[in-house]
Amino acid sequence: MNRTKLIEMVEKFSREIDMDVDEFKIVRLPDQKTIFIEPHGDENRSVVLSELKVDGRTFWAGYSDYSQTVYISLAT
Repeated sequence: MNRTKLIEMVEKFSREIDMDVDEFKIVRLPDQKTIFIEPHGDENRSVVLSELKVDGRTFWAGYSDYSQTVYISLAT
């Protein structure tokens, strides 16, 4: 997923519009998370979140190709 699409997803989340966009699912994480460990069979995968500023608020967001999920955490 490119950065532009990720920003679009965070904007929709920020404005509380449809939480499932296209084929992607959006999951809210606890505030101030910068990394999420996603279960994957016997192993786990790390999803590193990037800082994004949307609508005057700061979010951490990342995308998992495996589950086609966008993970979002409020930074403050």
